[in-house]
Amino acid sequence: MANKLYVGNLSFDTTEVDLQDTFAQAGTVSEVALMQDKFTGRSRGFAFVTMSSDDEAQKAISLFHGKTVQGRPLTVNEARPREERAPGGPRREFSGGNRGGGSGDRGDRGGYQKRY
Repeated sequence: MANKLYVGNLSFDTTEVDLQDTFAQAGTVSEVALMQDKFTGRSRGFAFVTMSSDDEAQKAISLFHGKTVQGRPLTVNEARPREERAPGGPRREFSGGNRGGGSGDRGDRGGYQKRY
C-alpha cells in the first residue's frame, strides 16, 4: 500500500491546516495538497494527504473514511497514480475554409463575411 491518500467530498471551507490537524490523529502527516480552482482559488472539494508510513495511511483510511467532517462524509482511500493526458487539454479540429460565410471570390480568407 502507498502512503499517499485521496480525500474527497470535502467542504469548500476546508483548509490545508484543517486536514493537517485531522489526519495527525492517525500519525505523522508529511504533506497536504488541497486542490484549488486555478481561476477562483476556491477549493475543488478534494485533497491528497501523504502520511509518513503505510501503516499510518491504513490507519487514516480506517479512521476517516465515511466520517463526517464539517457536515460532509469523507471519502478516504489510496491515491491512484495520475493518468497520462495529452498536453494542452482537449482540442477541437476545425475543417478550415469558410466557417461563417463568404464565397471566397472576394479575396477574403473566410471566417467572417466582409460588409461593403
